[in-house]
Amino acid sequence: MKRNFSFFFSVALFVFLVLSGCAWSASAQSVAGQPTASLYKRLGGYDAIAAVVDDFLGRAGSDKQLSRFLVGLSTESKKKLRQLIVEQLCEATGGPCIYTGRSTKAAHAGLGITESDWQVTVNYLAAIMDRFGVPQKEKDEFLALASTLKPDIVEK
Repeated sequence: MKRNFSFFFSVALFVFLVLSGCAWSASAQSVAGQPTASLYKRLGGYDAIAAVVDDFLGRAGSDKQLSRFLVGLSTESKKKLRQLIVEQLCEATGGPCIYTGRSTKAAHAGLGITESDWQVTVNYLAAIMDRFGVPQKEKDEFLALASTLKPDIVEK
């Protein structure tokens, strides 16, 4: 059960995603040198991130390829998983949350996540952001953050 649970620590990862002391700077500088809003704020804050996570987990749970990572999780385990992903994304994008989960590498070790699993996940995340009307700049920035995690997630 822990094996399946850990898959989504970085999902939406991957996205899924500051992990275990690895800080991402979400503050950017505009062309004029003035600080811009964090990615967290530009995405719409906590509620928007939670909505993306809820959508993603729903899709993953019904996807033939990804659902294997959720098999056997209790209702409480699914709630905890959801909360950890929301916290992770909140922190990674410059929000006020503190992610308390394991490192990306530890969370995904032994899961056998393939390049195909990765691509399905990224495609879902892109589609979800399109569904919620996330502007292209923020979508690209979010997916770029996720791509930095790939070496610690994909094993095969």
